[in-house]
Amino acid sequence: MEARSSNNENSLWVFGYGSLCWYPGFKYKRSAVGYIKGFCRRFWQGNVTHRGTTEKSFVALFLLQPGRVATLVEEKEGVVYGRAFQVQDSVALPYLENRECTLGGYVTTITTFHSREGNKCIPVITYIATNKNEHWLGEASLHTIAKQISECSGPNGHNVEYLLRLAEFMHRYLPEAHDEHLFKLEVLVRSRIKEMNMCLDTLMGDRDFSIDLEDIDGEDEDRDVVPSEATKNLRKNSFQFTLQVPDKTMRCLKM
Repeated sequence: MEARSSNNENSLWVFGYGSLCWYPGFKYKRSAVGYIKGFCRRFWQGNVTHRGTTEKSFVALFLLQPGRVATLVEEKEGVVYGRAFQVQDSVALPYLENRECTLGGYVTTITTFHSREGNKCIPVITYIATNKNEHWLGEASLHTIAKQISECSGPNGHNVEYLLRLAEFMHRYLPEAHDEHLFKLEVLVRSRIKEMNMCLDTLMGDRDFSIDLEDIDGEDEDRDVVPSEATKNLRKNSFQFTLQVPDKTMRCLKM
């Protein structure tokens, strides 16, 4: 089937491939899972405001230093899976500008989001960190990156939580996604947690997040969708998400 753009020409969409997948933090009309082309996901961006700090010193088992979070790197044949959000109001973009750009060091660009069925193409705002920002850490071996992730923590929680929640989101909602970089880091970090006898429950925090995925062809009614942080029922090894999905969308989630 030939791809076509959304019928709602005035709609504004944002693509998330990191923490936005499981914690958007803003209201949106609906969301969809899918992918963009021409990039690969890499944990090459430093973070000192959410998952790390600017200081370099030891506290207990954790090293206070910049954490590592995901960015996109151009790759001709690359595909990055994630989640697109249709923006609901004028509050979302200023919030994201502060979260991603001011605090995170990312810049905005426009890419094309493809629905998982391949029958829709939507222009999306995408946040990308490049080597021109002050927080850039750049390429390193997977073992080095995994070690840093397992040791870093910041105001929003441990760096381990960021990585494992993202990996779990991909496993659960996008099982067809192949991301060697992400999934190898997941294995290495889990191994290091076990070797260091670290408490996974503590690393993951006590928050839970609601996931509300809607098909692009869903109803156009506005939805007051915000992630929940109230419950504390995460499983130690699965990081259970609470799923709130209309029956009509189950066909595309492949649960």
